[in-house]
Amino acid sequence: MRAVVTVTGSDKRGIIAKVSGFLFERNVNIEDISQTVLGEQFAMIMMVDTSDSSIDFSALALDLENMGKEIGMNIRLQHEAIFSAMHNV
Repeated sequence: MRAVVTVTGSDKRGIIAKVSGFLFERNVNIEDISQTVLGEQFAMIMMVDTSDSSIDFSALALDLENMGKEIGMNIRLQHEAIFSAMHNV
């Protein structure tokens, strides 16, 4: 299943490496990635495929959220359809 990971917060070294490594460990494939830094703020959007993930979607979403808290970032995982619907209003 395709999903969208969003990562936002104060910029710091290693964010992309930590998030991509976390996804790799759970067999989630990153299909596309966009990131930017605006002043001191970091923002990243990743299109991912969770089809081969070693854990279910809800657990993955919670694990990402908790990992985000550990590194001082806000990380969300959403189904692609929900993300698209929210941003096409």
